[in-house]
Amino acid sequence: MLTVENTTTWLVTFTDKITQQTAYLSELDQAIGDGDHGSNMARGTTAMKAKLENTAFTSVSELFKVAAMTLISTVGGASGPLYGSAFLAMSKQAEASTEDVPAIIKAGLEGIQKRGKAERGEKTMVDVWAAALDALDTNTLTHHTIEEAVHETKHIQATKGRAAYLADRSVGHLDPGAVSTGYLFEAMLEGDIIQ
Repeated sequence: MLTVENTTTWLVTFTDKITQQTAYLSELDQAIGDGDHGSNMARGTTAMKAKLENTAFTSVSELFKVAAMTLISTVGGASGPLYGSAFLAMSKQAEASTEDVPAIIKAGLEGIQKRGKAERGEKTMVDVWAAALDALDTNTLTHHTIEEAVHETKHIQATKGRAAYLADRSVGHLDPGAVSTGYLFEAMLEGDIIQ
């Protein structure tokens, strides 16, 4: 179940992971993208963390909405709109219920897919969102399942985004969005969310 407290902890922990791995994320992005995924995500999540820690939220839905709008307005590139779309969709779902965490994550995944037009198996963050959702549905989400889902993107040829221009040369590289998504779900595991 999501509460204002554990959702705040989740997203603050996510921010801390992004901050610690900023250089690594940008390094991954240099291989198959613009090279700025780490710096863009760090800028956006730091702004989000400041908003979360300085706002008295009355609902999880409101919290996700503020997180979404902050990321959309501060993260450059495709990541801001994609993460923002996820959190906006999660905000809507959280209005209905904060008990069903898989339903909230499913809404986030659908938000990303609607915005980015990506499917599973195209070497994007969708691969990790979908794997995390499968694991949540079967109560098997662990650090190991997240790591496996992230690692799988290394073997996929990109067909979406900047990496698609590399065609078969994109194989052998991790997708930076998948890696940052891995941090999101690791942060979820470390929070008091999944019982």
